Amino acid sequence: MFNILKKIIPDNNTREIAKIRPILAKINEIEPEFKAFSDSELKAKTQYFKDELKSGKSLDDILPEAFCAVREAGRRTLGQRHYDVQIMGGIVMHKGGIAEMRTGEGKTLVATLPAYLNALTGNGVHVVTVNDYLSKRDAIWMGQIYSFLGLSVGIINHETSFLYDENVKADEKRDEVGSFKVVEDFLRPCTRRDAYNADITYGTNNEFGFDYLRDNIETETNRVRQRPFNFAIVDEIDSILIDEARTPLIISAPTSESESLYTTFASLARELKEGVDFEVDEKMKAISLTDQGISHAEKLLGVQNIYSEKGVKFVHHLETAVRAKALYKNDKEYVVRDGEIFIVDEFTGRIQPGRRWSEGLHQAIEAKEGVKIQNESRTYASITYQNFFRMYKKLSGMTGTALTSAEEFYKVYGLNTVEIPTNKPIARNDNDDLIFKTEIGKFKAIAKRIKELNQKGQPVLVGTVSIERNELLSEFLTKQGVKHEILNAKNHAREGEIIAQAGKKGSVTIATNMAGRGVDIKLGGALSSKEEYEEVKSLGGLFVLGTERHEARRIDNQLRGRSGRQGDPGETQFFVSTEDSLMRVFASDMIKGLMDKLGVAEDEPIKNKIITRSLEKAQERIEGFNFDARKHVLEYDNVMNLHRLSVYDRRKKMLFGDKLEIENYFNSIIVDATEETAKAVLDKRKEWGDEIFFDLFKKVSIQISDTLWVEHLETMDFLRSSVNLRAYGQRDPLVEYKKEGIRLYKDMQLRLAGEILTLLPQVSVDIKVEEAPKVIELRAEDVTPEQKKENVDTKNEYSGVGRNDSCPCGSGKKFKKCHGA
Repeated sequence: MFNILKKIIPDNNTREIAKIRPILAKINEIEPEFKAFSDSELKAKTQYFKDELKSGKSLDDILPEAFCAVREAGRRTLGQRHYDVQIMGGIVMHKGGIAEMRTGEGKTLVATLPAYLNALTGNGVHVVTVNDYLSKRDAIWMGQIYSFLGLSVGIINHETSFLYDENVKADEKRDEVGSFKVVEDFLRPCTRRDAYNADITYGTNNEFGFDYLRDNIETETNRVRQRPFNFAIVDEIDSILIDEARTPLIISAPTSESESLYTTFASLARELKEGVDFEVDEKMKAISLTDQGISHAEKLLGVQNIYSEKGVKFVHHLETAVRAKALYKNDKEYVVRDGEIFIVDEFTGRIQPGRRWSEGLHQAIEAKEGVKIQNESRTYASITYQNFFRMYKKLSGMTGTALTSAEEFYKVYGLNTVEIPTNKPIARNDNDDLIFKTEIGKFKAIAKRIKELNQKGQPVLVGTVSIERNELLSEFLTKQGVKHEILNAKNHAREGEIIAQAGKKGSVTIATNMAGRGVDIKLGGALSSKEEYEEVKSLGGLFVLGTERHEARRIDNQLRGRSGRQGDPGETQFFVSTEDSLMRVFASDMIKGLMDKLGVAEDEPIKNKIITRSLEKAQERIEGFNFDARKHVLEYDNVMNLHRLSVYDRRKKMLFGDKLEIENYFNSIIVDATEETAKAVLDKRKEWGDEIFFDLFKKVSIQISDTLWVEHLETMDFLRSSVNLRAYGQRDPLVEYKKEGIRLYKDMQLRLAGEILTLLPQVSVDIKVEEAPKVIELRAEDVTPEQKKENVDTKNEYSGVGRNDSCPCGSGKKFKKCHGA
């Protein structure tokens, strides 16, 4: 009945695809015309399109011809002609939607279509990738198309920025991943601003976000990097806008904090017992101290009442130390290396160098592991990914796994998700889960199955949820005599090479969730011959084996998606046990009881669709929890966002504004000044003359605004913690936060005006605006004590410039007298 109704009433996806087909037909109709163009005629089309836009035509009007030009340029430069389904994906993204395309469908090539079209306006396009390697690789690879058509390409990497330049192109070589050599070939180092001024700029979400924050603490116009945000194409959009959406970007500077407190509370936490002194809620990833635990802690500290005698600070230290002990495990949430704690990203399995948890959590883990305790920091600027990406005039993206989060994409970002058909029919076989009684039994069965597959030569990719499980399985395989590669955060430098060879005959690769997103696994290996490819194909293609269900269905789907690219055969299966995290939290007792009744051995599996469905329901529930958590973060950040946009807008007017804008702001604040203050300020204006006076007014305004903004961020952070207590008085914490936030913001505005007018008559004519602070960058997972933070020294974007060279900022001065001073 449902299928009959579906035929009569098409779903949204069918309707969206139906809207695209006439545009695709038009592109295919005019393709022969573009094939007949000479290279110079095809290149000339770019200027023709720009002229058409200037004459009043819209991007939609020129889309068929522009897409045709890119398709033909791709054929001539890369030997790759965009398939019809790739054209469809490009149309979805141009319209400001998300194209869900299976792994191996060529999403990197798809992005060239909307990127080229939207870059014709001259307002810039940002292509957002998940890491620096992919930014560089994709810009070099696809840069050939853009360069052929006369557009410039910039690359924002953490260390250095580049422009794509064919004049510095070396011999074309292939790397292990099968794309063009990703070194400095084809690239010319440039300033950050030059890279942003390119027609199309590739970079990571971190770099784009941090540059926005950096620009808003700069005190010189020639140090501002970015242009207004126009159009963004986000690769692996689910990873960036969903998985990392609880991770506000924060710029801060170090402050001092007593090391001894962390050491004291780490020792104290070791004395407390789970189930007696504290309870652990694995679902919510939280701990709660019992009355007995609080009494025990007070006794160890030698105080009568920790709340009244030592206040919130000691309670916070106590809870953080217990959380570090109970919820954060070595080789799972973090690794200890060279006397430092490195966070392991729960979604990708990658080590996050420089990232730090906030609110003292990182220091608590350092104390727990007995390594050097680093200083805490003070926030200078922050923004969530949700509010950052919503600043673009148009946002789009692509991924292999978006449909399970389609509701969140629409509600938070206004983005529709469209599932694009595959170029070839899917030949992958997804088997039912195998369920085991114990984890050890499961691992024995996994090792046995891998050995069977390996003996016949079928390549196997095994997905694990942590470094610990990754290494445990490696031990099982070693005992079985199975040669294998390990990929986890400890050897991520070889990620591209390891994953690219995972399709080779007889290869066994054990990977954490990182599993090389963005890198194709080709049957036979990265540079396989036709014979090698056909041989692996005849063996059944890549076998993907999941050792545990992840709490997000998308992560499981991503793992499955490594197999069966472009119509290749493949097989996938998950092995789960009643002792896995997801099972233990949601369904273990019922299943374990059933297996005991049936007399099932520990390494003997059962297949049960009801259990598999209950696991998927558990995943949906957790996804719901996580969606609510992200929504909660966003609701609070929306309050801050209004303050942020207002402060940054005024700051920009002060920094870049003309004399009239600056004078208007001055007039708006002096009307409320006392007669005595106004007479003193106006006397200075008369004494100095308008030019000097308003230059000083601008400098003083920026400096005081920045100081008050830092204080406001701290105050709002404290407010965020305190309003939760108001729930006990039957008051909504968010409503209270909004009300108090408005009052605090108005107070800040009044203080700003007052302090500017008070300070202005006292300054000397040669006042200098303070340099932006030496900052560290942070990414926080939550605005709760579980926040993750990234802590990386700001790099000098002028590295490589000689002291006696002209300064790249364009001032005309020598570098040593300007930005090299």
